[in-house]
Amino acid sequence: MPDSRAADQDHERVATALASCLPALNRALDRRVGQDFDRPKPSDAQIALLRFVARQEGATVREAADALLMRPNNVSAIVSQLTRQGLLDRRQDSGDKRIAHLYPTARARRELAEVRRLEGKHLAQALQALTDGERDALGSAVGALTSLTRALHPSSTVSE
Repeated sequence: MPDSRAADQDHERVATALASCLPALNRALDRRVGQDFDRPKPSDAQIALLRFVARQEGATVREAADALLMRPNNVSAIVSQLTRQGLLDRRQDSGDKRIAHLYPTARARRELAEVRRLEGKHLAQALQALTDGERDALGSAVGALTSLTRALHPSSTVSE
């Protein structure tokens, strides 16, 4: 019978390492993308909302807040910012004027595509610095990380 205490300690070690590494990876990638973006790059929260709305055109603020694990008032504030910046269209619901449906603008789609391109470029460059074994391990881990994300937030749509 396997030693469950050793397995628990291993799970804890992996969990701690992931909790430390993933935010640092995200910040490093965000910094690199921001350096190459030819105008002020939208914040992480703005990018997350734009990505969600691009996948779920016509979503409401409440739906976006639920999907992004954010408070509706915070999403509403981001919607106002993005609307002023010309990145998001807010359209009133025909049946209930209190509800707004969200749509990305053509400019938002271009900026999201540029962010994706820059993310891919920087990650590809960083992957070149790794060993073949490290790249293989990361390739194998992508599916597990996607499953882990879904386990933490089952309604999550991880892909773009």
